Amino acid sequence: MVSSSARRPEKALTAVAVRTASKPGKYFDGHGLYLRVEPNGTKFWVQRIVIQGKRRELGLGSASLVPLAEAREKALGNRKLAREGGDPLAARRERQEVLSFEAASRRVHELHLPTWRNEKHGRDFISSLESYAFPLIGKMPVSNIAAADVLRVLMPIWTAKPETARRVRQRIGTVLKWAVAQGWRQDNPADSITQALPKVAKSQVHRKSLPYAEVADCLTAVRQSRAMTSTKLAVEFLVLTAARSGEVREAVWEEVDDEKALWVIPAARMKAKRAHRVPLSPEALTILREARAFGDGSSLIFPGSRYGVPLSDMTLSKLVKELGFDADVHGFRTSFRTWVQEQTEYPRELAEAALAHSVGDAVEQAYARSDLLDRRRAMMEAWSAYLQTR
Repeated sequence: MVSSSARRPEKALTAVAVRTASKPGKYFDGHGLYLRVEPNGTKFWVQRIVIQGKRRELGLGSASLVPLAEAREKALGNRKLAREGGDPLAARRERQEVLSFEAASRRVHELHLPTWRNEKHGRDFISSLESYAFPLIGKMPVSNIAAADVLRVLMPIWTAKPETARRVRQRIGTVLKWAVAQGWRQDNPADSITQALPKVAKSQVHRKSLPYAEVADCLTAVRQSRAMTSTKLAVEFLVLTAARSGEVREAVWEEVDDEKALWVIPAARMKAKRAHRVPLSPEALTILREARAFGDGSSLIFPGSRYGVPLSDMTLSKLVKELGFDADVHGFRTSFRTWVQEQTEYPRELAEAALAHSVGDAVEQAYARSDLLDRRRAMMEAWSAYLQTR
């Protein structure tokens, strides 16, 4: 063992000496590095170093995990940083504060939860990363993730599940953008890998829909089914109003004005984040009266089986499919749109307004302030009458 007061050459130790050292004490190497052997035989690397005028000791890890060459490399890096006026201890604390990709993802998920339109979007965000990203890069510090790591996640699903892969890429990018904002990295590799990914033909996913001539038969089957009353009423109301599933399932009584025969869906619940007025036909108002009689006392118009909890989208689609109709509930909007196009003289912009779609470019939308409510009312009553007479 070398005395602590003797002049010590660099690289005084050898790998064999480190492995065989057993007498308790301090075995010095160079750049302030020494091996400390405890009475119980455990061995640790320690570095004595002056940091900003103060003598400090830094632990560099167990000798059983950190070999001599690595300990020397760490010690030399610390000494260089200290000589330049830096603080190796602060730098190490900063490195330790950098979250893993999984931890960062869960933090971002928590931060964004209040901003998503519904709980499903929040669940989808984290579950897709749990399925595809965490097994491969979840434990990596978010500061270390490179384009190659993002590609490793995406390549197995890029052509097999293009829509899922696109969303996973977007969500990885969201996490890495947050890491950039934290000062943990300078770039977002999820944005720079386009050329490395194979081209996938763009295809629009269309929900299965019924021909409009079969919609009335479907509604008859729904009414005669043994499903829960709330479910049957929700399906029929959805068809009559050409509304989206979530808009109907989460509808509350304060949105309805019986006297004006009007349902106003607030912007927060609309896909385009603009309030949408829906004219109610006499048949739609009848459904609402029935819903009041079968309500659970909560604010929901179409409650699920648990108090105050909306019906699920799966519940509505499952009923339609179990009755033998190969269609998604969202597809009834397509049925309505096709009926307008093929069976009526109502203009395109009227049908698109009924579906709460934006028509034209930004300039045209800026000048088109009217939502054509009165004209839409006549169209929706014609749609309702068509379904009643089939």
